[in-house]
Amino acid sequence: MMAMNSGRGGGGGGGGGAKGTVEEGELSLPILLAERVATAAREAESFKWECTDAGKKADHLAGLLRSVTRVAASAPAPSYDRPVRRILAESSKTLDRVLALVRRCRRAGLLRRVVTITTGSTDLRKALALLDASAADLRWLLSIYSDEDGGGGGGFAISLPPIASTDPILAWVWSYAATVQSPARSAADRAHAAQALASLALDNDRNKKIILEEGCVPPLLALLRDGPAVDSQIAAAVALSNLANAADNVSVILSELAVPVIVHVLSDSPMRLQTQVAGLVSRLAAHHPDAQEEFARENAVRPLVSILSFEVPLDELRPAPKKPSSIHSLVKGMGVPSTGNSSLSGDGSSSSSRSSSLLRDYYHHHRKDRENESPEVKLALKVACAEALWMLAKGCLSNCRKITETKGLLCLSKIIELDKGELLHHCMMAVMEIAAAAEIDADLRRSAFKMNSPAAKSVVEQLIRVAQQGSSIVLQIAAIKAIGCLARTFPAKETKVLSPLVLQLGHWNPEVAAEAARALGKFAEPDNFLCVEHSKTIIEFAAVPALMRLHRSGEKAQLPPVILLSYLALHVPKSEALERAKVLGALQSVARSPLAQDPSLRELLPRAIYQLELYQVGLHADRQSYDV
Repeated sequence: MMAMNSGRGGGGGGGGGAKGTVEEGELSLPILLAERVATAAREAESFKWECTDAGKKADHLAGLLRSVTRVAASAPAPSYDRPVRRILAESSKTLDRVLALVRRCRRAGLLRRVVTITTGSTDLRKALALLDASAADLRWLLSIYSDEDGGGGGGFAISLPPIASTDPILAWVWSYAATVQSPARSAADRAHAAQALASLALDNDRNKKIILEEGCVPPLLALLRDGPAVDSQIAAAVALSNLANAADNVSVILSELAVPVIVHVLSDSPMRLQTQVAGLVSRLAAHHPDAQEEFARENAVRPLVSILSFEVPLDELRPAPKKPSSIHSLVKGMGVPSTGNSSLSGDGSSSSSRSSSLLRDYYHHHRKDRENESPEVKLALKVACAEALWMLAKGCLSNCRKITETKGLLCLSKIIELDKGELLHHCMMAVMEIAAAAEIDADLRRSAFKMNSPAAKSVVEQLIRVAQQGSSIVLQIAAIKAIGCLARTFPAKETKVLSPLVLQLGHWNPEVAAEAARALGKFAEPDNFLCVEHSKTIIEFAAVPALMRLHRSGEKAQLPPVILLSYLALHVPKSEALERAKVLGALQSVARSPLAQDPSLRELLPRAIYQLELYQVGLHADRQSYDV
């Protein structure tokens, strides 16, 4: 019985889709049919030449089938068996058809003989051609599972089997997948096969579908986990990344239990491989929320933060730690991930002595390897890890929590301060996503962004700096958005964060100015406990004239400043700045425009106008009384 994992369903007939092994019946049935064809051919009384030829071909086919059985019996488990199932099923169909024809050539009545004379010769010639095709399929099958080159160079079969004559991609995928998972092949052959699958996947979506349907994910994961060389593991990671371009494709990869394998390799591998695996994490997380949650359960954040924090000077941002009393506290200070099923708890304790040994090896071996790598390799790895953290944090509360529970937030802040380019961009986006999660989750907001914590202070300082003088519009908008998401964490006396936002209301780029108005609106919205105090501070910083200019600057930028003006009118209607700027007239004008039908203004705008009108009427009455 063949000890091979089967591929997924899809494609042609007979392959099935369940996981398991090639059953004994799948191997024995075509052999039994071939023997029956040979026996029936010897008993034929009509079309003797054709039947004799069919018997010889059936005998040859039986020999090939027995060879396949021997290969199957000697194949290590697990092995890729999708082509075996498909070709055996097609061979059984062919032999069953030939057997029916040959049996008709035995004794027959006159009527049946007449019919046979008119149709039998043609049918038998077709049957002989089918037997030749099955034999070619089996020879090809033996070639791709042979321990030697199958005549294809590099361990691949060059010729195409008849079963794949109408779709050569199918044969290539089968050949490459079998080579990828064959321990008998050289490391170079397996890497070449994985690279070939990666190239096919990159060509078009149809190729991706075939690769996934033909069960190539398990061989690629096996190569990624146990590859005989780093290059073959890298090739497997690239192939999986190329496949993970859509939610449906990611679902197939996740169903093969890919996440534990990926996190394991990410935690303990050379830097070049870690770079590709971090990129794979990004691809999977970007296209499916289930991937984000699975990575959260496997704590993929920990190795990513560990890698990202390498050579980042974090100690100057916090008190110097005491000398570690154990390997666990030492590793915890580094943020080094645990491997296997053991994990570090919050206080740095380990669940097994094996974990201690693995962590000690990680610390002594991989740190030295990293120090010897080139700056380009180190930067590429950090960029990939930062992007992976961004994709994991995007809209995923559980990963945001894990980042803040490690030293991840502090690390991201320091990189934003010191670095530039892609690394800076990805770290800023990750911080923005964490801030967005904190906006909707009070527990995360209280635990991660307490203003007396070094990490929170550092993050806010960098957000303010980038909001004022970011190297790009994208970074400025991200920093401003993050500050707005954290609006509820700032006390009333913390006014240094409001001044930069007010200044950005006059930014030359309308998107930056609109984002600043939107962020200030979160300080002034009624759900913010300190909305009145923040509104007064915003007015004191001369935001009203800038808002009026922004309100009139164009249709695209109108809504955020109108919302903020409405909040200010609602909370501080007696402000002279609002009266001098004629905010009441501006809001009344908006109330007559289509913008007033926006859901965010439908109730807010009339209330703001009412408050201003109430104050204006009372103020004018007092002035008339004073004049008299």
